[in-house]
Amino acid sequence: MTRSNKEIQWVTVHCSATPASRDIGVKEIRAWHVNERHWRDIGYHFVITRSGEVQLGRPLNQTGAHVRGHNRANLGICLVGGVDEQLKAQDNFTTEQKEALWQLLTQLMAQHQLSHTQIKGHRDWSAAKACPSFDVQRFLVTHNKQGSDHPKHNKEG
Repeated sequence: MTRSNKEIQWVTVHCSATPASRDIGVKEIRAWHVNERHWRDIGYHFVITRSGEVQLGRPLNQTGAHVRGHNRANLGICLVGGVDEQLKAQDNFTTEQKEALWQLLTQLMAQHQLSHTQIKGHRDWSAAKACPSFDVQRFLVTHNKQGSDHPKHNKEG
């Protein structure tokens, strides 16, 4: 299914649920999704590696596969990491990843005219999820307080 940029209403942040010691990217996640889950492509639109590199996943004009029941009009971003060596949720993301996430979210919010309330973590859609292993809204507020150059979009008025 394809869509236009005007149809984007949400951005959801995920983690790959891999330990910090496992540095993977789009290639590996695509292989998991296609070969093990039998999806047609990677579920996420972006993957942010441990070094902070933003890699393109599924084309932006295609509906992702990352939030059951909420994929339509929703872009998915996956940060590599998010669990400890025992696979328990852990905010183990690098400074480079958090900065890359901030820059990407800033760009997407401006491009799609989204407010901060339209940016969610996977766990915000489902209480049974820990993903992405941190509070996305707190992340947004913290960066705004740090005086970042984020455009303050507010559709509510």
